[in-house]
Amino acid sequence: MKYLWKLWEWFDDRTGLGGLIGPMLTHPVPRASKWAYVFGSATLFAFILQVVSGVALAMAYVPASGHAYDSLKYISEHPLGNFLRGVHYFGASAMVILIGAHTVRVFLFASYKYPREVSWLSGVVLLGLTMGMGFTGQLLRWDQNGVWSVIVCAEMMGRVPFIGEYLAHFVLAGQNIGGATLSRFFDFHVFAIPALIFGFVGLHLWLVLRNGISEPPVKGRPVDPKTYREWYHNLVKRDGVPFFPDAAWRDMVFGASMLSLVALAALVWGPPELTNPPDPSLLNADPRPDWYLLWYFALLALLPHGTEDYFLIYGPLLAGLWLFIVPFIRPYGERHPAKRPWAVASVMLVVIMIAVLGVEGNRSPWSPDFEAKPLPASIVGTDVGPVAEGALIWHKKGCENCHNISGFGGRRGPDLTFIGDKLTEDQLTLRIINGGYNMPAFAGNISHNDLRSLVAFLKSRRHVYNDAPDVASPAPVTPSPKVVPTP
Repeated sequence: MKYLWKLWEWFDDRTGLGGLIGPMLTHPVPRASKWAYVFGSATLFAFILQVVSGVALAMAYVPASGHAYDSLKYISEHPLGNFLRGVHYFGASAMVILIGAHTVRVFLFASYKYPREVSWLSGVVLLGLTMGMGFTGQLLRWDQNGVWSVIVCAEMMGRVPFIGEYLAHFVLAGQNIGGATLSRFFDFHVFAIPALIFGFVGLHLWLVLRNGISEPPVKGRPVDPKTYREWYHNLVKRDGVPFFPDAAWRDMVFGASMLSLVALAALVWGPPELTNPPDPSLLNADPRPDWYLLWYFALLALLPHGTEDYFLIYGPLLAGLWLFIVPFIRPYGERHPAKRPWAVASVMLVVIMIAVLGVEGNRSPWSPDFEAKPLPASIVGTDVGPVAEGALIWHKKGCENCHNISGFGGRRGPDLTFIGDKLTEDQLTLRIINGGYNMPAFAGNISHNDLRSLVAFLKSRRHVYNDAPDVASPAPVTPSPKVVPTP
């Protein structure tokens, strides 16, 4: 230790690094700032973990459209590479959870009030950059899911008035997704966004040193900008403790626990499996983002028809604007959550919304089920005659991808288990030929005999108390003369 200390003295004498680190470690913090304050430091630990694991992965990853998928597959086939991918994936999840918890704590404690408004603004930027890191990283897997996610993003950007075409072109780095898109996302994920995060983390830490860590709120102790700085200075002078070691040990314990959980999750569950190689010509993809963006994915899918454009354009804009103006709405006054019920209610609303939409996004009942199997004979009720032939047409035409019958099939469209009780043969014929909302028209794409068999099958879907259908010879089905087939 003696020689190490001499080495440090020599290094500090030449660099002056101690004069920079010393104030950061010894700056006083309120004694009452306990475990609720560990999320900010833990987020920084998670980011450093992402940088280290990302650099290790980049040594074997090839950011070229013809090699990216194979290089990532090669990494995944080796135990160490697979572990590193798992660490990077769960590290990203930990970073999102921790920065979310940190944001909630700061909001509930009203730590954004005077004189820490700019600290809140820098934190909002870091929150957005964290989500950007997560989204750009998904494409680097260069599989079917990642490619289609970016195509959907570009389509969303294209709906913005006036500049939508330019935004979509910027996202794709061209007119279509390809190698240039991968290069652009790699640049953002590995260079641009991390550089911005380092810069804003530095600003965030400097503001902590300048304005101090906000003390835990107390009822009846409002913030008065005229007297707060002097009052806070007297508080930490009278009852403060140095950040290291009195407060830093909690950050160290929590950060080490988080890193251990990430490593354990990487060992037990590993990284997400790669889907098929990218092929934008395949339409039977079911793209979805990683779990921390599933709520937004579900929200867009559940919006009423005709409102998507308004939400896509104005929703994120208003949400971002609200986050930026929060510290300026009331930079003074009470900070305790019990005195700010609207703050508690808004946090609960957002958390419940994200949780419910996240679960729904994972289920994604609005997505076609392209893996749906043919209906078994026990559900069809027979293996001969027009009804059985109609069941085969049902599978051949992909109707089961979107419609469910007796628990088999997708859930994007209405459940047709008992459609025979609701629609007549003529009504079924009209719907099949002309289509409907989100349903293709089959006029010109289905023969008369197949149409008859399909209608016979659907008409046989009835409650058990109904008379059994005649599965051998249904009445002829003739399209209504009022129907104008769509080419």
